Order: sequence, then C-alpha cells, then structure tokens
Amino acid sequence: MTLDLTGRVAVVTGASRGIGYFIARELAAAGAHVIAVARTVGGLEELDDQIKAAGGQATLVPLDLADMAGIDRLGGAIHERWGKLDILVANAGVLGVISPIGHVEAKTFEKVMTINVTSTWRLIRSVDPLLRLSDAGRAIILSSNVAHSARAFWAPYAASKAAVETMMRSWAHETQSLPLRVNAADPGATRTAMRAQAIPGEDRETLPHPQDIARHIVPLASPELKETGLIFQAKHNRFVAYRQPE
Repeated sequence: MTLDLTGRVAVVTGASRGIGYFIARELAAAGAHVIAVARTVGGLEELDDQIKAAGGQATLVPLDLADMAGIDRLGGAIHERWGKLDILVANAGVLGVISPIGHVEAKTFEKVMTINVTSTWRLIRSVDPLLRLSDAGRAIILSSNVAHSARAFWAPYAASKAAVETMMRSWAHETQSLPLRVNAADPGATRTAMRAQAIPGEDRETLPHPQDIARHIVPLASPELKETGLIFQAKHNRFVAYRQPE
C-alpha cells in the first residue's frame, strides 16, 4: 500500500546527509511538507533541489542542535506557520570517539550528550504540544543497537542512545491514550559517514544504502500506525519491532 502523507508537516533533523537526508526525501515523495533541519547549508540546499525536482515541498532550517534556544524557536515558528506538527524524525546525532571509557575527553563526552540526548529532549519539549494538535502525530527517534549491547569502547555513544530510547518509552507511556504514536528506529549497520568514522576499514559496499534504510523507517510516520513505545530494528532486510521489558 502506498504511503500517503499529503497535507502533513514533518520535521527531520540531521537532514543534510545520510539516513536523515533520505528520510526527508521519502517523506516529501509521500506528500509531506518537510522541515529539514541541519547545520550544513550546502547539504540542505541539495536536498531542497531534489525534493522540488520530484514535485515535493521543503522548508530549510540551518540550525546547530547545540543551540537550545534555536530549538525552542523552531517549535514557535512551526506553530505560527502551520499551527501543528504531524511527524517528528529525531535523526541527528554524533559518534564522539571509539575509545576506552577512561580515555574519553570530557569535552567529547559532553558534546555527545548535548547533541544526542539534551537536544533530543529539547526538541521533544518544543514540538510535543504541536504533535498533540495533529489528528495522528508520529514521532520517530533514531537509535542504535549499541544501546543494548554495551559494546566495548563505544560507551559515550551507547549511553546516549540508551538515554534517548528511555525518553522515547516514557513519552510513549505519557501519550498512549492520545492519537500520538512514539517509536524508535534502529537502522543497524548502514553506509553512512558516521559508520565509516566508527569502523574505517569496513567495506562500505557490503552495507545497506541509507536510502534503503529510510524506506523502512518512513512507514512509522503513517497515520495508520497503531504501535507505540516500540523499537524497530533492521534485521534481514526488514524492520522488526520489539518492546523493552517494563
């Protein structure tokens, strides 16, 4: 069944490259007006060209997610222009370093927590009232399997993803009686710049392209979606949902 998001408004963070870039394109192709948020203006402009060439619509928001006041203003601007938000895709994140935990510099740890955790919370706080105004608000929080595996040398990133998954689940519990559905998506190993930074010797051609992963994630924005509080993981070329123990 073709996903129809005509007339719906979507925010995608980290939209200038990688998975976020292709999620934004897929949402626009399904009819959503995409509010694309990222630091890199060139990447946003390229995205805008691609969306418009395919007949879609986008609004570009160059924003560093360390700018917490800017995140607050984003919610206000969306309310002023559209009066609601239908879809949030909190995709932006940073890796930090792959290192023994005792060797991680304080500034590196703090940056990972600021971008991956604090800005995600700030974004949720900014747009939660707008998603509640939608007839079928949908929130998708990007996560990672390292949140559960606690892989050696990945401590800052793993801790940050465990934190955002927990926030997601709390938010889903708070809103389960509303039309708002809140879920996480774990894309797994994907051909992205972050993956190359983490595992530089890996053969990128063996990994799924971010466009293919985006096509699995975008259905979580469907107004027909019933599930909430779940983590959807990429497994064997499909996404499988599971619920964490309460």
